[in-house]
Amino acid sequence: MRAFAVLPLLASVLSGCGGDDAQDGRITLNWYNFPDDSGALQQAADKCSQASGGRYRIIYNRLPRAADGQREQLVRRLAAEDTSVDIMGLDVTWAAEFAEARWIREWTGQVKQQATEGTLRVPLQTATWKDKLYAVPYNTNTQLLWYRNDLVPTPPRTWGEMLDMARDLAQQDRPHLVEIQGAQYEGLTVWFNSLVNSAGGSILNAGATEPSLGPPAVRAAQIMRDLANSPAADPSLPNQMEDQNRLAMESGVAAFEINYPFVYPSMKANNPKLFKNFRWAPYPRVDADRPSRPTIGGIDLAVSAYSRNSGLAFEAALCLRNRENQLTAALKGGLPPTMRSLYDEPSFIRDYPFAKDVLAALESASVRPITPAYQNVSIAVSHTLSPPAAISPQSSVDTIREQIDQALESEGVIP
Repeated sequence: MRAFAVLPLLASVLSGCGGDDAQDGRITLNWYNFPDDSGALQQAADKCSQASGGRYRIIYNRLPRAADGQREQLVRRLAAEDTSVDIMGLDVTWAAEFAEARWIREWTGQVKQQATEGTLRVPLQTATWKDKLYAVPYNTNTQLLWYRNDLVPTPPRTWGEMLDMARDLAQQDRPHLVEIQGAQYEGLTVWFNSLVNSAGGSILNAGATEPSLGPPAVRAAQIMRDLANSPAADPSLPNQMEDQNRLAMESGVAAFEINYPFVYPSMKANNPKLFKNFRWAPYPRVDADRPSRPTIGGIDLAVSAYSRNSGLAFEAALCLRNRENQLTAALKGGLPPTMRSLYDEPSFIRDYPFAKDVLAALESASVRPITPAYQNVSIAVSHTLSPPAAISPQSSVDTIREQIDQALESEGVIP
């Protein structure tokens, strides 16, 4: 009787894994990616299915909204060697971990050539582990400085200049806040990483074998603390993420905002009056004579090691991120492309008047530490630097260094 009781459960598991062939004879390729509300991802799946000439169809499976939930679902499926997973949209910090666990296939030969040709250099770094390509950049992202030119006719070039401007505006009893991500989450790590790299340093050494940090990291921590203890700090800074920053800027209380390009169409729709004075500039520098290096985000497409149709999966992944589909994702979903040529596309420039600044930022951008232990590295940074007002620059950096040492010594998949 126990054996019969197991049968329904076994049947449900097998039905969840699916089969190789659809009812119409086409191979089914399951694509797992973030939930897209614009329709761009579904449109790409439909177009590529049609373009395959009946050889395959792509099913777009939506992952949870939160990045942690997305990673958890993929890790569980891959750890179970789920053969129904073919193509995955990976956060730019996951490729090293998944490659080290042998969950994703290396891109080689012709598919590698097609994946890299015309693709921006820095996004490709996020898809590379131990000099091997394990994914193809689908989209990217980077932060800019957004400001109100009715308050600040000329944008600041450095963090120091921005804080000075905010203090002056506060003394005049005018909107003066600097909106930035200060909550204890990935956004805080991104802020720190951008500052460290802009100061000429890095969180890990070139081989990702030990922490680098040093004086640039102390400088970065000092800037974070200075902002958090200045009139520029939003009272909600320790709890703020990107969307809270957007809303605060739209409400009119802030003069500056460090955020992604999604804030531009949002401001246009939600506060047309304020939008007339909404401008953008490069990410602030740490030193006036050293270019800033904001941290990039985005999604890379990888092929599962357990896919029964890996050849078709590579082909489909290339189609999903081709020129046409990347342009659609940019125009409908606001996702900056990873193909260099699209930044000269008139329709893209029309909807992205800041395309030139985004491209410049991407070409000099930094990436988050590339290591299978990234999850623990990020936790060490965000927990130590939260709340920003309590940062003790040298002591906090020493703590981060010690915790990263421990994280890099761990083995296996990060929980």
